[in-house]
Amino acid sequence: MAVAASLMRAFSRVSFAACMALAMRACLDAPALAQTTLSNGDWRAEQAKRLNALDAYISRKPIAYRWFADFPFSRTDGAPFIILKLLPKLAPEEWGSANNFLDVAGLFVDERDPTYPIARGFGWTGLAREDPNGGVDYAAMSCGACHIGRVRLDDGSLRYLDGGVNAQFNLIQYRVRVINTIKKITEGAATLEEKVERATQEIVSTLDKIHAQDKNFFYRNYTFAGRRFDAAYEARQIELFKQDAAAIVGKYLARAGLEFFSLLDLISKNYRGFEEQMTQGLGGMVDAAGVGASMAYVAAEARGEIPDPKTYLPPTPGIADIMAVWEQRKRRPRWSADHTQLVDGGAQWTGDIPIPIFSGLAAQLTLESGPDVDIRIAAFSEDLLRDLPAPAYPFPVDLTLAKKGAALFEENCAPCHRPHNGKVYDLGADLSRARAVSETIAKNVRDSFAKICPPTKVIEMPPSGDRIAPCAKFDGVSLENRADLSMADPNKREGYNALPLGGVWAQAPYLHNGSVPTLYHLLVPRERPAVFVKGRLDYDKKLVGFSWEPAQTLSREGYRFDTTSFLALSNKGHDKDVVEDGKTLKLDWSNDVAGAMAIVEYLKTK
Repeated sequence: MAVAASLMRAFSRVSFAACMALAMRACLDAPALAQTTLSNGDWRAEQAKRLNALDAYISRKPIAYRWFADFPFSRTDGAPFIILKLLPKLAPEEWGSANNFLDVAGLFVDERDPTYPIARGFGWTGLAREDPNGGVDYAAMSCGACHIGRVRLDDGSLRYLDGGVNAQFNLIQYRVRVINTIKKITEGAATLEEKVERATQEIVSTLDKIHAQDKNFFYRNYTFAGRRFDAAYEARQIELFKQDAAAIVGKYLARAGLEFFSLLDLISKNYRGFEEQMTQGLGGMVDAAGVGASMAYVAAEARGEIPDPKTYLPPTPGIADIMAVWEQRKRRPRWSADHTQLVDGGAQWTGDIPIPIFSGLAAQLTLESGPDVDIRIAAFSEDLLRDLPAPAYPFPVDLTLAKKGAALFEENCAPCHRPHNGKVYDLGADLSRARAVSETIAKNVRDSFAKICPPTKVIEMPPSGDRIAPCAKFDGVSLENRADLSMADPNKREGYNALPLGGVWAQAPYLHNGSVPTLYHLLVPRERPAVFVKGRLDYDKKLVGFSWEPAQTLSREGYRFDTTSFLALSNKGHDKDVVEDGKTLKLDWSNDVAGAMAIVEYLKTK
């Protein structure tokens, strides 16, 4: 009970909001204009109401939130935490600021937890290990790396978007800089043994120097849920590391090489003509299918096998924007009447992995190879994200115009962008991402799920000690002998889901590949820019999207994004009217800009 109470204190965020939780519950699933007080009220009051509801929701699930935000994907593997924290000392030219060396990869220090000893998006195994002193700490990425975003408000402060998109996260940039650091500290070594020896000497020497200067350099005397990562803990970790330093460093070099060269193999096969840009990385984007499949490919090579890249690697480039993951209940599939199929839902851009626990595991497997992914992360995330509210638009809204837009939206957009719509659409967007999962990849993924989390798998959930079988059932129906349902048939996913639009204002840029900067440009395709800036935190309140114009100097953030530079980045699609169930739906509002602006105004309120 003491541990549970400590966890609750550690996770608690807004006590006033917690008191209002029951009162606010009714508004969590009612973002539509007609269902709120907006017609008679004031948007600032509605903003406050939704913000309180969001804070109240998270305060009711503090443990699940923290496992989602910070806990590492792997139980026993990753980058040794000591080595990770030493990277800017080993190669300062490769890494970022004194306050946050991972800012070069788009990971940020969360001001809501300023004592956390590393950027949000990384956790270490000591947070989750049953015995905090039971082994060397390994650092691995968390859900928060991709799915906690930010927007800059008018006063210059930042609003955090829990369950949103970190539009600056750049996985490739991180892996490239790791390799560059390793090259520096092993320069001149001819053999693998020499590389390990030289890297170990450099790392231990730097470690001793830094620790002599600061006994809390690595963990910053962090405390969490009754655990103290103080000078004594740090000294013990250094002792454990030094006991087997050469083996730990050798494993780290092998892992870093595996991650880097798997990317090169993927880029060589699917991104010809775009290699230079891909090796720089694109903030807020990832080829999830490609990253996971390429890791399996090079791992097979390392085992002495001769895998065929045509079957092991995706057939097409799968680069896509990271997705927001709030309001997952609205994407949740249902069982058919005879309980043989899953219908009407699914996550990801194409709904490849419909069952939430497997969707979470797939995200972990994208970044963490091997069988020791921490299933508890996926279980906690499923619980948190099922009803996590979308964030309220934080800027003013013209409610009169929004009311006009609501009627146009219901007539033209709602038939597709409704909860539990499992249909995929081919609306002229590039289909590379929709074709990236081959039958071989789907089978390999299903096999991985079956090994990592079979229906018989039982895990213990902290801090309660409850034992659950997270992969045994879905909505009360047994998954025994139903491995085929863990990943959809790729031949039936030739297109993209029309997702529910809660918090759509925070999901810019638009389309699966982030090729359209604002909602206005989505509705008025003739004005879509071929080149714009991605990755800024400032906001375009008129057209509704993050600040995108190259000429703007609101901040130094972002990177140039050219939609003509590679076919998979095309900004075509969702640009022609369509007929759905015998009814014409207007997608191209180029001849009715006023109508488009009304819909855009309404979408601010979703």
